[in-house]
Order: sequence, then structure tokens, then C-alpha cells
Amino acid sequence: PNTLFQISDALIKRVQVSQEQWVKGALEPKVSAEFDLTLDSEPLLQSIHQLDFIQMKCRVPVTVPPVPLLQLEKCCTRNNSVTLAWRMPPLSHNPVEGYILELDDGDGGQFREVYVGKETLCTIDGLHFNSTYNARVKAFNSSGVGPYSKTVILQTSDVAWFTFDPSSAHRDIVLSNDNQTATCNSYDDRVVLGTAAFSKGVHYWELHVDRYDNHPDPAFGIARINVVKDMMLGKDDKAWAMYVDNNRSWFMHCNSHTNRTEGGVSKGATVGVLLDLNKHNLTFYINGQQQGPPAFENVEGVFMPALSLNRNVQVTLHTGLEVP
Repeated sequence: PNTLFQISDALIKRVQVSQEQWVKGALEPKVSAEFDLTLDSEPLLQSIHQLDFIQMKCRVPVTVPPVPLLQLEKCCTRNNSVTLAWRMPPLSHNPVEGYILELDDGDGGQFREVYVGKETLCTIDGLHFNSTYNARVKAFNSSGVGPYSKTVILQTSDVAWFTFDPSSAHRDIVLSNDNQTATCNSYDDRVVLGTAAFSKGVHYWELHVDRYDNHPDPAFGIARINVVKDMMLGKDDKAWAMYVDNNRSWFMHCNSHTNRTEGGVSKGATVGVLLDLNKHNLTFYINGQQQGPPAFENVEGVFMPALSLNRNVQVTLHTGLEVP
């Protein structure tokens, strides 16, 4: 038994030594405690360079613009046009993207939009003469539309002041005297219109015959803006006219000649045109006397003063006259 215990103790010690050596070998580092570490940062740098940076601002709530102020000293009328001006009040910080200008119909009717945009000055043309218009304006931005301004009242001219229109005249028409005198380069009749357009009220203008050679047939009257301009006024359906020589006159529309009337024109004569859109008729005068009956009835729509003549005639336009 003693021998068995001695062998057993020897085996136990041997196992313990082997275990200690195995654990020590397993836990000992395989490399030196001192080593160099290299970090590859290139992929990280590429990712950073590909980033998009946005500067963030603190959002301030946006509200609708305040009431615009009409600049009455700059609001005015000229003939049948009105001009309005406005501005935003001082110390107004709300952004403005544009304005809406509204005008009524000159007869107390509903307002309608006549301008939408960023400008603070606007002229509206082609209104009725001798009419009272109400105008107002409001501003808008991304948050909505602000309140209306005060209403301004504008009165158009009682009578029409206008000239011949060089922009729409036939190319053979020759204008002078600030576009108030007309003649022609051609022996054929050519048409020129006035710069005013009438759709309401009573209007009267005169044409003085400055030159009259070889008994031509000038024609006086009214027309639509798209009248044919290379033939005598009244030959198409866009004009209503009286053509006259040195002895007599005729009324003409759609090339239909009516109401031959004795009495013509010569150098120094004056032809008057009376357009009454309240009664819807057209009447002519020569040297202050009515020439025949009312020439045309039931005339409705928009009309422009019109004249046709050839190179044998020169006339000068007189406007802003009282109705006879």
C-alpha cells in the first residue's frame, strides 16, 4: 500500500505539472507586446467628401401681407385711361410676392381683376369716357392674400382727345402735326384709324379739309379695329362711313350706297362725325350742318374713328369738342 500511495502522489504531481505547462503555453502571447498599428482612413475620407451639408435656419412663421397704401398723389386719369400707384406700409416685414388690382365696370357693378403682378404702378386703357371707376388693391404671398386697400374713385374724361394712330395705319398713309394731320402717298384710298375706342357715351370730332385736288372721294366715319385698310372706308362690313366729293355725299356700309345728299366739300370745309352710343346711331355734318338723316342706326360694340383718303386730300383732326 505504501508503494501505491507513493506512485499515486507522483502521478498527481506529474499531471499538475503538465496542466500548468499547458495553461501557461496557451495563455502566453504569440507576438511581442510592442507592435505597429496602421489605420486605413481612405474609405472614411471618401465618404465624408460625398456628404451634402445644408445650413439650417430657424423658421419664422410667415403671415399674409398687410394692407397696401394707395398713393393718391400718383393716381390720375387721362382721356379714358386710369393710372394707379400703391406701396406697402413702412416697417412691414412680411414678404410680398405680388399684387392684385381690381376695378369695377364704371357703372357701380362688381369688381374684376385687371392686373396681377409685382409692379406697384399700373395703367388701364380702353375704359369708358365720362365714367366713374372704383379701384382697390391687395397683396399676396405663400401664406395667402392680404386685406384690400381703401377704395379710390377715378373719373374718366368727359370728352375724347385722340390722334390718328400710326401703328395701325396703312403704310401709304402719311401723318404729321403730331399725328393730327393725314394724307396719302397713293392714288388709291387708304384707311387710318384714331387712337381712341368708343363703346359707350356720346362723342363728336371734326376733320378740316386742308387740301382737296381733282375731286377725290374721302370717306369719314367709324370702324372696327380689324377693318380692311387698302380700300375705301365702308366697302367691307367693318366700317360705317360717309364718302363725299365736291357736290354730294353717300352713306356706305358693306359696299351698300344709300342716302345720296346734295352738298360736298372743298378746301377749307369741315366734316363732323357724331357717334351717339346711348341712342346707337351715327350722324354726319358738313360745315356745321347735318348732312342728310342719321346715317346708321343700331350701331353697337366697340368703334374707332376712321378715315380713308388718297394723295389728293389732306385733312387735320380736331378732338375734345362739345357735342353739337
